[in-house]
Amino acid sequence: MVEMIVFGLALDEDSQMPILILKDKAEDVIFPIWIGALEAMSISMTLNKVAVPRPMTHDLMLNVLKKLAARLEAVEIVSIHEGTYYAELVLTIGGEERRVDCRPSDSIALALRAEAPIRVAEEVIALNKNLQKGGFQEELKGEDSEKWTEILSRYSLDDIKYKM
Repeated sequence: MVEMIVFGLALDEDSQMPILILKDKAEDVIFPIWIGALEAMSISMTLNKVAVPRPMTHDLMLNVLKKLAARLEAVEIVSIHEGTYYAELVLTIGGEERRVDCRPSDSIALALRAEAPIRVAEEVIALNKNLQKGGFQEELKGEDSEKWTEILSRYSLDDIKYKM
């Protein structure tokens, strides 16, 4: 497993869908995940430290876990099938580890609130890279490739932050 951090949220200009961007701590791997608007809003609220008067859905889930004496140890993106990522919540309940199937966007919204690690299986990262190579990386060759690499490397979190 590779530990990741949330780099930010962006908007896919073609589909108008939010993209959650994860990066490994060494900043060698960028891992994008297309997510729903509601999940993007929940993640954005946490990243921007927006206080709400009543618990939102992900806050409620963490409150339930606490009341049940469960602890969110980590979230892990464990597989990809037909273009869909699968994640698991890694919970400790009564000293035992339990895993719960979860959408990656929901798991990351919970992880940010609980300050729990976000991990991605190395096989999923490798498969993601292979899918990207087949889809769009072949279009950028030579000088264009270097130009885009330079442009993307200059982005900061504020440049690509999803605006609500």
